[in-house]
Amino acid sequence: MANDDDGAKDGDSPAQYSSPPCFMHELDPEFRAPLSDWTDVRRWRKAEREQLIAARLAVSADTRTTMSQAIAKGLDAVIGNIAGRMVSLYWPFRGEPDLRPWMASINERGGHTALPVVIEKGQPLVFRAYVPGDRLEKGVWNIPIPAEGDPVLPDIVISPIVGIDPRNYRLGYGGGFFDRTLAAMPFKPLVIGVGYELQRIATIYPQLHDIPMDRLVTEASAV
Repeated sequence: MANDDDGAKDGDSPAQYSSPPCFMHELDPEFRAPLSDWTDVRRWRKAEREQLIAARLAVSADTRTTMSQAIAKGLDAVIGNIAGRMVSLYWPFRGEPDLRPWMASINERGGHTALPVVIEKGQPLVFRAYVPGDRLEKGVWNIPIPAEGDPVLPDIVISPIVGIDPRNYRLGYGGGFFDRTLAAMPFKPLVIGVGYELQRIATIYPQLHDIPMDRLVTEASAV
């Protein structure tokens, strides 16, 4: 970008720049102009997040249920034998895939399940063991969390996405809990992002703190 003193002054004709404006966005709808700094990225992510959540909520509840069932089948295909393994899931929020029936099936097949708990802003999540029927209480954003229980370390972390790019970088809700938690764990679990095909985007403009998913499962694919 030209310096301020290179631009047009009052009464002058418009400045002539060394190259024409970029019109790639008109030729390719997937084109994304590079963002210059973290402030721009955060602003873009906030707007993109709102659009993607609105699109997800616009899908009918019955359709989301059907897609959630397909995602559960895809998870079984990716994970294989679940017996003896600890899986962290989540309580569905704002149109996310509802995997609670699949959570119950994990315990029926000899696996173990947990839910993430926000302890403090700016700190990693902790995981508490949870079996459907255990007592819950309201956590951050009124999302139910296990009311008690010792922390556990999951072998597999199932993470809902707001958006996902071709390199499996996840757009979340902006709190940074997910990346902070994975970075703090003593070993790396298998991390699987789950969401709908409509949440695929060209890029999230990944930063150094962003951690990509190992796998991605949608209603249409498991990769």
